Amino acid sequence: MTETSNWLLNVVIFLPLLFAGLVAFLPSGERTLVRGTTFVGMLLSALASVWLYLDFVPNGPEFQFETRWHWIDALGISYHIGVDGLAVSLILLTGFLGPMVVLASWGTVQNRVKEFHLSLLVLQTAMLGALSSLDIILFYVFWEAMLIPMYLLIGVWGSEDRVMAAVKFFLYTLVGSFLMLVAILAIYFISQPNAGARSFDLATIYNALVGANRELSACLAAGGENCHLSPVAATLKTWGPYLFLAFALAFAIKVPMWPVHTWLPDAHVQAPMAGSIILAGVMLKMGTFGFWRFAFPLFPANGREFQILLAVLAVIGIVYGALMCLAQRDIKKLIAYSSVSHLGFCMLGMLAMSKEGATGSAYQMLNHGVSTGALFLLFGLLYDRGHTRLMADYGGVAKVMPVFAAFFLIITFSSIAVPGTNGFVGEFLVLLGTFKSDFLKYGFGVFAATAVILGAAYMLWMVQRVFFGEPSHREAHHLSDLNAREIVTALPFVVLVLVMGLMPQPFLERIEPASARFVARATLGSPHAPADAARLLRMEVADLPPAESAPKIAALPAAPTPVPAPSPAALQAVEIPPTVRPVETPVRRPIERRFPQLQRVQPSPSARQP
Repeated sequence: MTETSNWLLNVVIFLPLLFAGLVAFLPSGERTLVRGTTFVGMLLSALASVWLYLDFVPNGPEFQFETRWHWIDALGISYHIGVDGLAVSLILLTGFLGPMVVLASWGTVQNRVKEFHLSLLVLQTAMLGALSSLDIILFYVFWEAMLIPMYLLIGVWGSEDRVMAAVKFFLYTLVGSFLMLVAILAIYFISQPNAGARSFDLATIYNALVGANRELSACLAAGGENCHLSPVAATLKTWGPYLFLAFALAFAIKVPMWPVHTWLPDAHVQAPMAGSIILAGVMLKMGTFGFWRFAFPLFPANGREFQILLAVLAVIGIVYGALMCLAQRDIKKLIAYSSVSHLGFCMLGMLAMSKEGATGSAYQMLNHGVSTGALFLLFGLLYDRGHTRLMADYGGVAKVMPVFAAFFLIITFSSIAVPGTNGFVGEFLVLLGTFKSDFLKYGFGVFAATAVILGAAYMLWMVQRVFFGEPSHREAHHLSDLNAREIVTALPFVVLVLVMGLMPQPFLERIEPASARFVARATLGSPHAPADAARLLRMEVADLPPAESAPKIAALPAAPTPVPAPSPAALQAVEIPPTVRPVETPVRRPIERRFPQLQRVQPSPSARQP
């Protein structure tokens, strides 16, 4: 990592926004120019994200490519960005999906093309910014900024019930966001009780809470009674559970975890193909990323109080999502419910709080973005030809679309974790970490493993009905195979599935240091903390540069010190020199003498008589 590359992360984040400004000035009727400009912006951002990923040093500092500027000094808010191994991997995934989404929707979006691509570009910047933020308020700004463009993508370019799905998505996320904002403000004051130089910087808040969290962990391990806690630790003991739940609810809605998942199937079914790819590929990872970056490191002791409850919800989501897939007849809704199941694996591996489980959780975030994003892409291409989402309306597609069928089958193998694909590596590490943790005695790993069988059942059942057998309708005989543009769009997904499955080490070596730090911080003060946890606890970031000297305003001269009045004896002792004459105060003359023309009018004698 070089000094000049410190600006690289800013380029990755704001390059799509720069091209959004260019697209805003293009004529609305120039559809090809709008699409081409958007694709170039997304492609350049993707290339910059590849450069960022390759330049990241796996065993280097925790946060790299940092930029820290003053923003709102009075409140302790700064523009602070940087990436660790997990963030840089998710940024690579986000950058990769950007140009793919533009290519996939090239011929499908025909109305309000300019506004559609503006929404894509703004959403790309918001997602990249949220993954890079190291100031909690900056993260919250980017987090909220994601809502509006995604709301527009679903509500304007979606299917028949798009408005209902968009409003449901917006309200669910907004409620969780408001609770998280309250918790952010509370932890801002709790972590820095002394008024003065408070800060919303993540590292400042986290490092200030390490001692209090260690005290609280020891207190809870001893039963939680008759503990002599510092004021900050006592406050965390009282209010910490509520603050953790506020963060957890906001992130659980975004994952989504059962039972706050009900907005997701509607959003996926009604969203356009581009919206579904982005939603599955990146936006759902904001929830798991939030647990990883904020909820557990800031509240480790309180988080472990809810560890079993959250694990139960994760396992329910895994099994429930798989069973719901078996009941679906709508292909797009089946893929949506599979997201609920797969993201339950991400949560379970994280909650195991073992190095293997955390690494598998992070790897599964990448896997899900590739495999489920590809499933929505490929089904979107099929829907453009058949104009129906029902399995019963297809059949025998492999005979007329062999290239499409081959691509879809490889992505299906990834989704059901066949060895040699990326899905196998992630799920294997999650289950391994779960069995190595304390969860073994609760049987969470056993219940989660059943979803592997159920996943194979519902995906292969769907493939058999859609691609094999005889066509259900005469129109299925006339479906055309993928064209060159569509092959260029889908092929990178297939390549990634195989590369990440056969050669996972280049990806894992960037994730593992971040996993070790997450486990050390989430298990702070726990008997199950790693032996080397002490060296991984402190969060090291760049210092805030000194503020630029503001233009100085000349200070008003100080008031002169009053001189005491001299005494009469002192006045008599003072001799006035003969050459000095005292200044006489001018006598105020009557106005008639100063202005002769003005004479007082005397009343006549007759006027004085009654």
